[in-house]
This record gives sequence, C-alpha cells and structure tokens, in this order.
Amino acid sequence: MWILVARTILKNRIFFLSLLLVITSFMAYKAGDVQMSYQYAPLLPEDDPAYLEYEAFEQQFGNEGNLMVIGVTDSNFFKLNHFKHWTNFSKKITEINGVTSVLSATEAYNLIKNKDEKQFEIEQVFNSDFNSQYELDSLKSIFFDLPFYESTLYNKKTNTYLMAITLTPEILQSPERVELIKNIKEAGEEYSVKSKNELHYSGLPYIRVTTAEMIKKELNMFIFLALGVTAVIMFLFFRSFKVVMFSMLVVGIAVIWALGTQALFGYKITILTGMIPPLIIVIGIPNSVFLLNKYHQEYRKHGNKIKALQRVICKIGNATFLTNLTTASGFATFIFTSSKILVEFGIIAAINIIGVFVLSLLLIPIIFSFLSEPKERHLNHLENKAVNKIVDKLVHISLNHRTKVYIIGGVMLLIGFVGISMIKTTGFMLDDIPHEDPLYIDLKYFEENFDGLMPLEVMIDTQKPNGVLKSSNLKKMDKFHEELSSHPEISKAISLSEVVKFARQGFYNGNKKYYDIPSNQERNFLLSYVANSKGDQSKIISTFIDSAKTKTRLSFRLKDVGTTKMTELYDHVVKSLSEIFPNDKYYTSVTGASVLFFKGTKYLIHNLFVSLFLAIILIASFMAWMFSSKRMVLVSLIPNLIPLIMTAALMGYFSIPIKPSTILVFSIAFGISVDDTIHYLAKYRQELSETNWSIKAAVVLALKETGVSMMYTSIILFFGFGIFGFSEFGGTVALGVLVAVTLLIALFSNLILLPSILLTLEKLITNKSFKEPLLQIYNEDEDIELEELKIEKKSKDQK
Repeated sequence: MWILVARTILKNRIFFLSLLLVITSFMAYKAGDVQMSYQYAPLLPEDDPAYLEYEAFEQQFGNEGNLMVIGVTDSNFFKLNHFKHWTNFSKKITEINGVTSVLSATEAYNLIKNKDEKQFEIEQVFNSDFNSQYELDSLKSIFFDLPFYESTLYNKKTNTYLMAITLTPEILQSPERVELIKNIKEAGEEYSVKSKNELHYSGLPYIRVTTAEMIKKELNMFIFLALGVTAVIMFLFFRSFKVVMFSMLVVGIAVIWALGTQALFGYKITILTGMIPPLIIVIGIPNSVFLLNKYHQEYRKHGNKIKALQRVICKIGNATFLTNLTTASGFATFIFTSSKILVEFGIIAAINIIGVFVLSLLLIPIIFSFLSEPKERHLNHLENKAVNKIVDKLVHISLNHRTKVYIIGGVMLLIGFVGISMIKTTGFMLDDIPHEDPLYIDLKYFEENFDGLMPLEVMIDTQKPNGVLKSSNLKKMDKFHEELSSHPEISKAISLSEVVKFARQGFYNGNKKYYDIPSNQERNFLLSYVANSKGDQSKIISTFIDSAKTKTRLSFRLKDVGTTKMTELYDHVVKSLSEIFPNDKYYTSVTGASVLFFKGTKYLIHNLFVSLFLAIILIASFMAWMFSSKRMVLVSLIPNLIPLIMTAALMGYFSIPIKPSTILVFSIAFGISVDDTIHYLAKYRQELSETNWSIKAAVVLALKETGVSMMYTSIILFFGFGIFGFSEFGGTVALGVLVAVTLLIALFSNLILLPSILLTLEKLITNKSFKEPLLQIYNEDEDIELEELKIEKKSKDQK
C-alpha cells in the first residue's frame, strides 16, 4: 500500500501542491471568522440534573451571571468631596451603553409610608439637594439605619463600599462586551485620579472578559514562541535553513487549517482550544524530524534523491501515520466527556493532528524532490558524536545492565505509588490565575469584605398560590438565611424575607428596631401597602417571587473555597434546606454558577479518568492491529505507563492537585509518548526480517537508527511544551511542564526499558503472529521504477 502511496505522491506533485494551496487559501479565509469565547463554558452535560435545575432557575428568575461589582475602601467616603466624586462616578457608569442599572450607596433608597394612598413610596436616601457636610451627615445616619444594605453595599468595619452594576445580557453575548468593560474601567480610572482611591473590579462578566483577553494575547504569543523554539532546535540538529524553513511551512499551514477548522465547526476560542495552534506546531515538527532523518539516512546509503524520498514515504509513512493516529486518539477520547469545552478541544485537536500528518507526508517529499540534493554538511548530523555516544551507551545498558534497569524501574514505581497516594483533588474558579494578578487580588478583596462573589441561588417552591407570603414561610426563610449566613464562607442573602423586613421598618417610619419578620396581624397591613405599590416597588418584588407567588429565591454569594470545601458546604445547605422546608411539602433546589462549577469539576475529573482509560484501550488496540501480538501490546504499554505514574507522583510530592487542567496531562502525554514506542517497534520488526530473526541484532539496530530521531523529537517536544510555562494561567503552566516532564521520562523509558524487556523476554513475545503481522513489512528491494519518477530538465533551447 505504501509503495502505491509513494508513487501517487511523487508522480502527482503539482496536483497535490495545487490542491493544498486551494485548501489552505479557503482555511485562511475561514480563520478570519474565529471569535473569542467570553461566556462561561458549562462543564456539565446539558442533560445533567444540576444543569437542568440551573436552566429552570434562569427561566424563572433571569440570569444571575450579569452582575459586575466595583469596590473601594475609603475612610473619608462620606466626606462631601469624596461622596460627590463617587456620585459622579456612578452617574457616568449609568450612562454607558450596555449598563442596565447601578446600585451603590448613592442610589440607596428608603421605603416611605404614604398613609393617604396606603402604599410605600421609594425615596432615594441621598438626593441631589444636599450641599453641606451637615446635610450629608444626617443622610448618612439614615443610610446606616437601614440594615437591608449592611454587608451588601457596605462593610462598616473596613470602610469598604460596593457598586453593583447590572449589564445587558445581549451586550455580554456580543463582541461589544470588551468595549463595555473598557468604558467602565476608564470611568473608574477617572474616579481614582480625582479621589486618589484605588478601585477593585470583579464579578463573573468582568472575570470572563478579562480572562478571554488574556487567552487572546497568549494565543499569538505561543504560536510565535512555538515556531521560534522549534525552529532553533531544528537548526541546531540539522544545520540547514532549508530544513527549518520548510518544516515551519508545514506546521504554519497546519495552524491555518486548525483555525479554519474551528471556524467551520462554529467553535469559539476558549482557554483549551486556544492551545491547539501551538500544540499543532509542537506535535507536527516530530513528523518532519523522522521524515527528514530517514531521507538523509537513505540518501547517504545510495545517493539517489528520488529513491530516498520514495523509501521515506514507504518506511516512515506507516509508522508516522500510526503515531499521529495514536496522538489524535489521545485527544479524541475527550469527546466522551460530554463536556462542551473538552469535546470541542478533542474534536479540533484530533482532526488537525491527522491534518498535520497529511501535510507532512505530502509537503516534505514533494518540496525536497524539487530541491537540490543534500550536501555533505547537511548529513553531518547523522554522525553527531555526542548523540551517537549516548545511543551507544543506551545499547550497552540494555545489553549488559538489564537487572539494574529493572531494579531502578521497580524503585521508581514504588516512589510513584507513594506520591500518587498524596495527590489531592480540588478546583477553584480562579485557580489558574496567578495569585499576584489583579483579577485574583480583587476577588480576594471582595471575599474579605463581602464574603465572596460566586453566586449561590436557593429556590423554594411552596406549591401553593401566595404561599411565599405566609408568615410561617417568611419566618422559615429568615431562619434558613440566618443559618447559612453564620458561615464565614457565605454572604448575607438578598431575599424576599429581607425585603419584607425592610418594608416593616418602613411601615414603622424607618425605626431600625422594627427590621424583622412581621407578625400575622402586621403582615395583613404590610401586604395591603405592598399590593397598592406600583412601578419600581413592584419590580423589586418580582425579582424575588413568581407571578403566582408560589416560588421565591434567596441569592447568596460564596467565597471561592474550592471543590472539596464546596462539597461540604453544598451538603450542609441541602441538609438545612430540607430540615426547614421538608421535601414532602416544598420543592427546593440549590443552584447558581458556584454549584455548576463544583459539580462540573467533579464530573469532569471522573470523565477524564474514563477518557484516559479509553485512550489506553484504543491505543493498545492500534498496537495490536499493527503487531498482531497481545504480548507485544503489553510490552509496549509498560514503558509508557511508568512515565504517567511518575508524573502523578510528582503532582503528589509538589502538591499539584488533580483538576481539569492537570488531568489533561495524562491523555495528551500518553498519546504522544507512545509514538516513540511505535517508531522503535516498527523498526525492530523490520530489522527482525533482515537479520534472520536475530532478536539481539534487531534490538540494537533499531535502537541505533531510531534512537537519534527519538531524542531529537523528544527534545523538541520537551521545549515545545515547556513554552506553556510562560502562560499567565496556572493550569496551562502545569499542563505544559507536566507533559514536558512526562515525555522526557518516556524517552528514557522507551530507549532503556523497552529494549531491555525485548531482550529479556526474547522469543516469548516475538511469536509467529509477530512474524506475520497484519501490516506487511516493507521490502527495501521493491522500489518504484526510477524512470517513472525522473524529474524532467529543460534543455537550454527550451529555457
């Protein structure tokens, strides 16, 4: 088959180049349509009960993820000049397109009882009429006598004040969201200059837009870093600008295809899909290394360029196809996680890894068929004394020190299992953001002053019309509110019970001591006032109850406590809720972005372990198909499982927790590290037939020929993944560093342990089925007729 492939490629070079030009032009055009994702990608599948509960809550009460907050700590906040600066700042924010409403101390309202109309009237506490410090001080006293705002708009102990900005959902779902956040920050900077106060920004919309812009910046940086690092290493190995330039051309086109594919599928760039272009570069370069190394080896043997290129396709094409297939399979297993963000990552990565194989197999032989023959200096890397000395040392170890290899391997496994026992599982919403980044610092600022920002929503369905307004239910809500607010990780709630307490205080002319749940008799008076209320008053009530007054919500905010602590908190919330609102009488649910995140993280970690298991099974199946030997499959998996165990151990020893960004390491690293095994075993199988089934000779010859390429590619992969260490996201850093370390361990495992096992087990594993594999061994004596591939040269008269 591969002889036919080689003949087809080399005889139709112009056609394939033209076809690739058309496809690449189309992909480049489509790549311009790729957009950044500014929305939170749910980790749970859409049919998960927790996700369905969240959707039902949103339909009933609206989106709880469109609130941005700004905080300031100012001991002189109620000094006339400072307060006016804040008032003007608030007005400017209100005027920005995309801002629905603003609530802060300056917009705080009071409920005034109108006896004649028997209704409440909303009156702004700080109207624009005051012009003296004395007037402001009197209004300040009224404001501080309204417990409804305490710990919600201000923290009196720390002199911290909060501005809550509701943003238009339509703007948040459009590219205009970047400009919206920019305009808000510009208004904030103007306030800071005038007041000399530092502002702090947070809230889900702000976090999402800011992280998306960070991803966008990193995407370009990593593409250039990956190209630069791999180009430098390629030049150091091959000492040829042509080799570097055309290898970069292959992966450069692959990047265009990757972005174009993403646009064709309608996927937006996320923190994961943003890694695909540099990943394609790093993973694609080894294809060129193996193809070019073989090309130079063949050319040195017989000096015939076309024959060398033909043998490159025949002898390396098979193994390269399988290595890319196994790598793509490692990514493709993410599709089975049912998580949208991982499914998209898996689909685009898998497709484009096969794409970079096709590009490598077509472009490298075609381009080098047009170029002049390699000069002697281009072949010198084959005689690299340092590299060959290392390979000889590896051969010596495998031949003479196998017992030591197994002892060291056993000790590493023991150390590995101890380290694995120390691994912890956790996940924070901003865990991947550096702790010195303003985004993280500001989140902690709000956690310290307002007990967090992560939404926790509790929905209570009394299953009776007007049930939420019953005094007994209002008292239960208040009891539940007090129970949860007693926890330092949970904020004070905004709820119907608090609004009713506020109304009772208003009914008693603002007396602070009456801020409490009304009695049954008081409830009737209050309800009559509430029923007569119109406009803003009715809008405020409608945000907490449905039209039939059977359902209500309690909106809490949590600290980013991590999935482990969140599990305990969630269980406590559910338990308290069921005790106060029994399940036989009430229907209740606990939801919100914080719940979705912690449940999604646990779901994802479980499914990523499943995907790793699937990757091992799938790749083992490919190996079985290639070698037709169950024993050989087992032998090939051992050198690639040990690096995964060691990496997991490192995570335990260095307190790197299992979370979505770090669990990805294992599937990616396993899919890539097994490539070296395939190249080595493919060559080993070829050498067996050429050495009259001499296992020892085949092991040594395979190691000497593939060892150089394996070291080259592993070094490229090590530094290629190492570039992710420059990321601003902790998860990306951990992913890059851990994959790099895993691949380095896998290199030595494949160069030392694998040959040792082959020599030790000898005929036990190389049985008859291995002699007659499903994929036929290429016969070097069977070449394409060179006359068919001769490049015609024009005579002087034709030029």
